[in-house]
Amino acid sequence: RRVGGGGVDLRGAWARACRMGKQKRAQTKKFAATKRMISPNDSRIKKPTLNPNLAEKQARQRDKEVNHVGQTSSSLFFSHNESLGPPYHVLIDTNFINFSIQNKLDIMRSLMDCLYAKVTPCITEAVMAELEKLGPKYRVALRLAKDPRFERLPAMRAGNTYADDDLVERVSAHRIYIVATCDKDLKRRLRKIPGVPLITIKERRYQVERMPEGQFT
Repeated sequence: RRVGGGGVDLRGAWARACRMGKQKRAQTKKFAATKRMISPNDSRIKKPTLNPNLAEKQARQRDKEVNHVGQTSSSLFFSHNESLGPPYHVLIDTNFINFSIQNKLDIMRSLMDCLYAKVTPCITEAVMAELEKLGPKYRVALRLAKDPRFERLPAMRAGNTYADDDLVERVSAHRIYIVATCDKDLKRRLRKIPGVPLITIKERRYQVERMPEGQFT
């Protein structure tokens, strides 16, 4: 229907408006539509069959990943080791003897000056084996390790000549020792064991690390 002489066709305008509205709705619906995906747990998906050799290997790897937590020492109160007390038993590492000789430090006197108490240096069979394998260049260190004032300890495992493993195993089993070493890797391993103080050489003197507070009072 036209309105007036040069009027507007109302029906045509209404039809055009309706068509535009339908087109907009269609575009919006198409924009919001998402692609449907099959769930990875769908029963129609065929799972690949595992190689039996690979399955056994994965089972062995899972068994290895089981964490075995060692028994905590009864002398520990958190990181405070109550079993440490004078006379202190100090485990001497191979390089600690060599660095003491280089810095012209007497081991017995310097340990007593550091800990303010009587000290019993301990040398394990693994440390002695390492010194013997180093050859004549380290004969002074070997002669010093054979001092009768030093207590000789057998290796934790028969035939073990690697001192680092022997020292770590000993202090893990018996928390009554202070370890004297200058080896960075060994110190990193020992710091993971609570209640084990360390002695190292710094500025030409012995320095104790991780000693419980109030131990010297």
